Amino acid sequence: MESVKSPVMLYTEQTPNPETLKFVTNKMLYRGTADFREEALAKEWSPLATALFGFPYVKGVYICNNFVTVTKEFNYLWEDMMLPLKDFIKTYVSDEKEIILTGFEEAMAAIEAEANAAVYSGEDGELIKKIKDLIDTYVKPAVEMDGGNIEFKSFHQGIVTVVLQGSCSGCPSSTVTLKSGIEGMLKRMVPEVQEVVSEMG
Repeated sequence: MESVKSPVMLYTEQTPNPETLKFVTNKMLYRGTADFREEALAKEWSPLATALFGFPYVKGVYICNNFVTVTKEFNYLWEDMMLPLKDFIKTYVSDEKEIILTGFEEAMAAIEAEANAAVYSGEDGELIKKIKDLIDTYVKPAVEMDGGNIEFKSFHQGIVTVVLQGSCSGCPSSTVTLKSGIEGMLKRMVPEVQEVVSEMG
């Protein structure tokens, strides 16, 4: 007996960043986080992101679990773009087209491992591991609910640098979150931390 496909439901959610909108589906799109800030990476790894970059107003695509966060070009209005994007994503997911190519996670992990190898060597290795674990455990889940992502980048002379992705990239309120929430928590848990700064993903 053939199983009946449940229809794809899709709704939009505002994010704290006025330039990004979260398109939430009732299907698992990708277990993990896939951040495409430029078309070149999308073309290599994600047919869905590549297709979205085909719209003139799409500047960035972030795919995680059951949602897609789209960052728009500054000079366009969501009112004009929301429905076409919604229809497009809904049809794409309904047609069960490929979203992220196999091997993406491994490729990204290899790049990260290479970066981490340089970061973890040296006297701050243990501290860095602790900071990274705290961010992954406490900060990431909260940020993901807003359609974004945060990655630890480096720790040097008391300063933690993080990279903000998805809706958090370029978002006015993310700086507040960063300073009040994340910086406060890390200073409490890791006395060596003096400041948290961010780079936009």
